[in-house]
Amino acid sequence: MVSRRLCAISIDLDEIRHYFAIHGLGGDAPAAANAVYDRALPRFDDLAASERVPLTYFVVGADVAREENAAALRRAAAHGHELANHTLDHLYDLSRRPSAEIVAQVEGANAAVARATGARPTGFRAPGYVVTDAVYAALEQTGMAYSSSVFPCPYYYAAKAALIGAKRLAGRMSSSIVSSPGVLAAPVVPYRVGQPYYRAGRGLLELPIQVTPRLRLPVIGTTLTSLGAPLARWLARRLVGAELVNLELHGIDLLDASDGLQALAPHQPDVRLPLERKWETFVAVIAELRSAGYAFVRLDEAAREFAGRLPAAA
Repeated sequence: MVSRRLCAISIDLDEIRHYFAIHGLGGDAPAAANAVYDRALPRFDDLAASERVPLTYFVVGADVAREENAAALRRAAAHGHELANHTLDHLYDLSRRPSAEIVAQVEGANAAVARATGARPTGFRAPGYVVTDAVYAALEQTGMAYSSSVFPCPYYYAAKAALIGAKRLAGRMSSSIVSSPGVLAAPVVPYRVGQPYYRAGRGLLELPIQVTPRLRLPVIGTTLTSLGAPLARWLARRLVGAELVNLELHGIDLLDASDGLQALAPHQPDVRLPLERKWETFVAVIAELRSAGYAFVRLDEAAREFAGRLPAAA
C-alpha cells in the first residue's frame, strides 16, 4: 500500500518553437529560440534547490543535440532530478503516425538522453497529452515503466478545441490536436491502462495529469500562474487527500515577455505575466502541500510506489 501522500512536480521542456507551432505563427523567435534551456531550466533548478523538492524533466530528444542543452541536463541529473521522455521530435500528431514511427519517436528520445547524460528515461509524456492504445503499445515495446500523459479535464479539452478552431478561422493552422473525448472519463488517480487506454486494466502504469476531484478543474502551471498565489493556494487545498498530486508545468512557466518573447505574448497570455508572480505562485503551492503533509518525490519514485499497489497482468 502507498502509505504516504506524495507530490511530484514535472516540467515539460518544450522549446519556444513549439508555441509558435501551436498558435500557427510563421517563423520563430530567434532571440529566444533556446530560452527554455538557457533561462527557464536554470530557474527551475534554483526553485527546486530553494524549496528542497526534486523535479522530473520531460526532455524532447532532438533538443539534446545542442551541447549547451545536454550540459544543462547533466547538471540537472547531478542535482538529483529525473530525466524523462517527451519523444524525439515532439510531434503533436504522434498518435496518428504509424506504429513503427511511434516506436522510433519513443526509442529515439531514450537513446538521445542516454547518450548525452548516461541516464536512460523510464517515464514518458505524450506531446499535447494525446495518447492512443498504439502509443501505449509502443511504450510497452520500448520498456517504459510509466506514462504521465492522460489529462482528464473537460475545461482544458474544450479550451484546446476552441483554440484550434479559432486559429483555423483566422487562417492559421495550429499543429495541436485533441484526444478522443473518451479521455474525459479516464481515472483521475494512478491506474494501469486497459483497452481503450482511458479505462483501467492491467497494462502500463499511468499517472494522470492533475485535476481536482469531482469538478476536474485543471491544476497545471498555466492555471496556477493565471490565478496567482492566493487563489493557487486555495486550488491546492482542493487536492489534499489525494495519494498523489501530479503537478505538470512547462519550461515557459518560468519565462515572461522580457525573455525575448514579445512576439509570442499577444497569443500566449501567461507570457504576459511577470516572472516574479509565477515564482511566488509555485512557492505558495509547494508550501500549501507541504503543510498538508505531502512528501515531494520524482515521478519515477511515485511510479515505483504505485506499481506495487497496482499489479500488472502476469
